[in-house]
Parts: sequence; structure tokens; C-alpha cells
Amino acid sequence: MLATRALRTAAKPSHFRLAHNLAVRPTAAPHAPPSLPTGQAPNREGTWTKGQAKREDAMVGPRFEQTAQQFQPRPLAAIELIAEEPIRLVNGRSAACDGGGGALGHPKIFINLDKPGPHGCIYCGLRYEQDHHHHH
Repeated sequence: MLATRALRTAAKPSHFRLAHNLAVRPTAAPHAPPSLPTGQAPNREGTWTKGQAKREDAMVGPRFEQTAQQFQPRPLAAIELIAEEPIRLVNGRSAACDGGGGALGHPKIFINLDKPGPHGCIYCGLRYEQDHHHHH
């Protein structure tokens, strides 16, 4: 049986046996347009927490195949996007937040609004504030 398998393999033309690393692939184009700034994100120049690595230092080492910055995706920084969301005014003393996405949301939490000013959700960052002009 082993001899039969060897004969079948030898009878096949060699062009049917291409190695995976010999495939011709087109050269990749950069993901980000060259007009984007070189900061942490297109809408954020620097890092926003002490534990966050700079963009140039984050994607290094053997885990990352492509480390050239111009080929990396450039998503917008969520911290800046959430700041553009309006503060939600709540009539009561607490707000419930579940991310608003159903299954795509997060666990429901209750936010105490007794202290003045906006209070952010620890999961999604949405801000809530007690509406003091509401009359019971």
C-alpha cells in the first residue's frame, strides 16, 4: 500500500504541489491615509492613561507580524468620542446604564447621582446627571 501511494505521488506533476509560502501575494497598501497625524489616534495626540503604551512602543515583539505604523489601522480614540456624547439628565437620584445595545451592551449598573455634576458609567463612559429642575 505504501508503494502504491508513493507511485501516485510521483506520477503527479510538480506544479500541483505549491508550498503555502510560495504563493504570490500583492504588496499591501497602508491602511491609514498619509494625511493622518502621527499621534496615538487620529483624534487624540497622546496616551490617556498612565498604563497605556505609546503607539510606537505597543506593537513590538514576535507576536506582531507587521510593525510598520503606516500599515496599522488607525481607529478613533473612544475617550474622545464618548466626550462628544451629551450628558443624560435623569429625574431620580440614580441612573441605570446597560450600554443601550441589548446583547451588545454591558451588565446593568446603577449610578448614584446624589452628588452634583455628571457621573460616568464605569463600563461605557456615558455620563448621567440629576435633573434638579424636575419637580416631584
